[in-house]
Amino acid sequence: MIFLPHIYLLMKWKHDLIFDFFFHLYGSASYQYIHIVNTLTSILLLCLYFGVLCLLHFMPFGKNKASHSNASDREALPPRLKIMDGGRKIIRLCFWGILAQPFLYLFRLYLYPLSHISGNILWPLAIDGLLTFLFFYYLILNGSIRILSTCRSLGVWKRVLFFCWVLIPILHLLPLKYLCRKAKIEYDAECCRFENQKQRDGAMLCASRYPIVMLHGIGFRDLQYFNYWGRIPKELVRNGAIVYYGHQEAWGTIENNAQIIKETIHKVLEENHCDKVNIIAHSKGGLDARYLISGLHMEDQVASLTTISTPHRGSELLNILNKLPDGIYRLVSSLLDFTYRRMGDQHPDCYHASKQLSSGFCQDFNKKYPDSPKVYYQSYASIVKHTLGDNLLSIPNLLMYLAGASKNDGLVTAESAKWGNFKKTFISTGRRGISHGDMIDLKREDYKGFDVIEAYVEIVSELKAMGF
Repeated sequence: MIFLPHIYLLMKWKHDLIFDFFFHLYGSASYQYIHIVNTLTSILLLCLYFGVLCLLHFMPFGKNKASHSNASDREALPPRLKIMDGGRKIIRLCFWGILAQPFLYLFRLYLYPLSHISGNILWPLAIDGLLTFLFFYYLILNGSIRILSTCRSLGVWKRVLFFCWVLIPILHLLPLKYLCRKAKIEYDAECCRFENQKQRDGAMLCASRYPIVMLHGIGFRDLQYFNYWGRIPKELVRNGAIVYYGHQEAWGTIENNAQIIKETIHKVLEENHCDKVNIIAHSKGGLDARYLISGLHMEDQVASLTTISTPHRGSELLNILNKLPDGIYRLVSSLLDFTYRRMGDQHPDCYHASKQLSSGFCQDFNKKYPDSPKVYYQSYASIVKHTLGDNLLSIPNLLMYLAGASKNDGLVTAESAKWGNFKKTFISTGRRGISHGDMIDLKREDYKGFDVIEAYVEIVSELKAMGF
């Protein structure tokens, strides 16, 4: 990566060295030898150049990987991951290659000072500079396209933006660190999952005694082509879990949604010939589940309730929104009701459903519907470390921070999420933190120091160990 881009100058230096060597040995009679040796070495050098260039472009990864036990493990990885990791390696090689170029030119100036450079050498230097630029430009373009086409954690608009960006010379260097970081985090996470799947093959860690019913939060539906829970259910099923969805409405009130969930649970019990289910609920889904248990008296059909980022004591954000003029609040609510009615909600009621997340309502709700001693309750929370941690929730996070709720996930404070047997607060080792949406794998992204899929596998495996 230091000398290879300078193929043009290497050819000239090689010709000069051969000429000087044979001329000093044989004098003018060596021209025939010079021509033969020069031709052979030119062919050899060009073959080496194009061979290495092809390897860099098409096979930038080796057969071994330190994170795997042997070469066969790496070969078993999906092609997508190998292509993505290859793109990152290409960019890394280009980085060190570009960094070394100034030192190479300084060394060359030391051998041939500017005062000794004639006009005859300027054209070769210009041609060499152009070939060096094209060498690195197309390698970086290759690496960037590999990452942009395979990295799932990059959204559509980011892919388009970065693709247009990397086409611009010089400026294409700016997004490389971001692309490499995204690729590395995703690759490491996927390799870790690959190792876990290999070790757990047949272990059925999540084969709980009772089926799992997963309940979504407010503003979402259980859609066929966009899973609210991201990659989580697939991994749970792979490890032996039986997973169902609540299918409650996006903007249904707690009471209406609980009735829908009740009907769903009866179908699950009948289909699986069992007497109870485990519920895993996110956000408002946890309140729907608690009303289902205590308000609709389903405690005999629910073995456990696990709530994730549920505003058991209300959301500070709703306390802020409640200060808006009631007319504006009702207008926005009616527009959302109209939209979600067309999407399948039978009884959307955004106004009252959202008001049920206020601190005042939750305080009365907790008194009116206490926990059932027949059900095991546990809860989890998460927090983002700064306002720009999750760009989707930056504004809500900022509003809550200004209102004094500093430890929040963008919608719910860590304190409000605690209920029953509080297990832990999820937080990544990176600067970002874990947001309300991250806890359901909303963006299908991996974050440094936190694997949301593995977190749910651990949750369900613990339920299994407890006899649920």
